[in-house]
Amino acid sequence: MKNLKITALLAVLAFSPFYANVFPVTLVSIVKKLAEAAKWKSESIDVGKIPQGKPKIIRFEFTNTSSQPIMIDKVAPSCGCTTADYTKTKILPGKTGFVEASYNAAAEGPFSKSITVTMSDSQNPKILSFKGTVVK
Repeated sequence: MKNLKITALLAVLAFSPFYANVFPVTLVSIVKKLAEAAKWKSESIDVGKIPQGKPKIIRFEFTNTSSQPIMIDKVAPSCGCTTADYTKTKILPGKTGFVEASYNAAAEGPFSKSITVTMSDSQNPKILSFKGTVVK
């Protein structure tokens, strides 16, 4: 029984360097491929000063850089003061899509908001953000 444990331990140690060098490279390339499916023109926008009481529309655009069609599955604004619209059809390779945020600008002062976007090509959502200052 003791020999079996030692043999198993030696086998694990013998193959550990092989697996340590192979799997991270493969996983990194898979994650990189998924991250590159949608190339965003900008992930963060500073809208500067905007007038109080007038909704501001912020548009985020992206290009499908993969070889497969992708689709936006879900868009979730960070608060009730922001609504969102987005491309609801498949975005073919090389074509562009958008996510628009409409911020109500009711409260005076600085603001920072985000929108979480989940796409069909990835389980990792993309967080888009915008900020500015509402003035009277």
